Amino acid sequence: MSFASIDFIIFFIIVILGTYIIQKFFSKRVKEVFLLLASYFFYGYWDWRFCFLLLFVTISSYFTAKYKDKKGVYVIGIVVPLVVLGFFKYFNFFLGSISGIIGHDLGVLNIILPVGISFYTFQALSYVIDVKREKIETENNFIRLALYLSFFPQLVAGPIVRAADFLPQLKEDRKVTLDNFKYGIQLIAFGLFKKIVLADHLSVFVDDVFRVPVAFHWATILLAIVSYSIQIYFDFSGYSDIAIGCAKCLGYDFNSNFNLPYISQNVTEFWRRWHISLSTWLKEYLYIPLGGNRKGKVRQYINLFITMLLGGLWHGASWTFVFWGGLNALALCIDKMLPKKKEKNILEKVLSVLITFAFISFTWIFFRADNFSNAWAVIKGIFTFQVGIKQPFVWSFVAIMLLLIFTIGAVVKSHKNKYRQIEGYYPIVNLDTVLGLTIFFVVLGLIIGLAFTGEQPFVYFQF
Repeated sequence: MSFASIDFIIFFIIVILGTYIIQKFFSKRVKEVFLLLASYFFYGYWDWRFCFLLLFVTISSYFTAKYKDKKGVYVIGIVVPLVVLGFFKYFNFFLGSISGIIGHDLGVLNIILPVGISFYTFQALSYVIDVKREKIETENNFIRLALYLSFFPQLVAGPIVRAADFLPQLKEDRKVTLDNFKYGIQLIAFGLFKKIVLADHLSVFVDDVFRVPVAFHWATILLAIVSYSIQIYFDFSGYSDIAIGCAKCLGYDFNSNFNLPYISQNVTEFWRRWHISLSTWLKEYLYIPLGGNRKGKVRQYINLFITMLLGGLWHGASWTFVFWGGLNALALCIDKMLPKKKEKNILEKVLSVLITFAFISFTWIFFRADNFSNAWAVIKGIFTFQVGIKQPFVWSFVAIMLLLIFTIGAVVKSHKNKYRQIEGYYPIVNLDTVLGLTIFFVVLGLIIGLAFTGEQPFVYFQF
């Protein structure tokens, strides 16, 4: 059940109304059970068998955290989510890699990749680890822990919600309120605009070019690369906005997952602004335990490479994702080596942003390409000034313009409010006013009128 579907709209209306009625006449425990059942229904809508895997991971996390001090139990809590993730997502990948090395086809298994498995296994891992580190208390309420791992807004494609952030909210008597709904529904609308109006239109152009890059002019290929950079940002940040908005409507708060990543002046800053929940997870549960930057420069660079290579593999069972992670790791190491200038003038800042965007866009080639041959064809087409089909895709220029407008709005708002750094911008209006309601319904009309009608799943559904 995709967020961008009539089915989800009906489902969400039922959940909102059901939660509102339950909170007025029944206990908080009943509301938790209702939201848990709704979340499992949402997940089972793709394939009911996925629910048993999610339940298995939940039971494992519950008991291993509860009996963490018994010998060997804590290890089980780490191993189970990793084995589940490794088998369903990477078994055929490693089997195929071994086949290539030994020159003998070992065959593959017909394994269906459960949606959202990368996200809820990471949440299960962080919960067990945080309990063992005594950063949070063991959750003795199974329903509450199950709801944390399966809560439908973030279940399929994040953001990766930390137990320390969400479990305390479940213990509170959070309610569906009009104020929360008015704020959350605008986040949902903004996310849908990013997804079905901008990202999905861009995907048509990007898919055409990446499918047969040898057929297109080098300038068209370059435009497609830039378009994919914008597409994946609008697609994934759009999903995150919808997830955050859905949770807000129900009374719960998620941390922001994106913060204008394309204004970053270096790759280090980019990874502080892009997919924040994943980058912070990798930092806390992988990079720092490996030693972080505490054991000298060489060890720091090695730790960065291990973290980013595994981060690339997390995104997909393909060597192109690993290579993508390696490119980012190399850039992070170079950034650590370069001297830092305390204050840059405006020209230097703009130049730094453009260079960073160009590099990140280059790495996205390997993220998007089906294989290395496809990626090489794209790169070769640009650098050999390939001739072919010229296609100045209109939606690319519309998306670029809107991204600039959103960014300028964020800069103006941040300076006006004297923020320490530029923060993400959301065009939230006051729905208590006629003007606010007018703007909101005009935006809804634009979403409906301009929406891409073909079915395009969210990019991160495959992870």
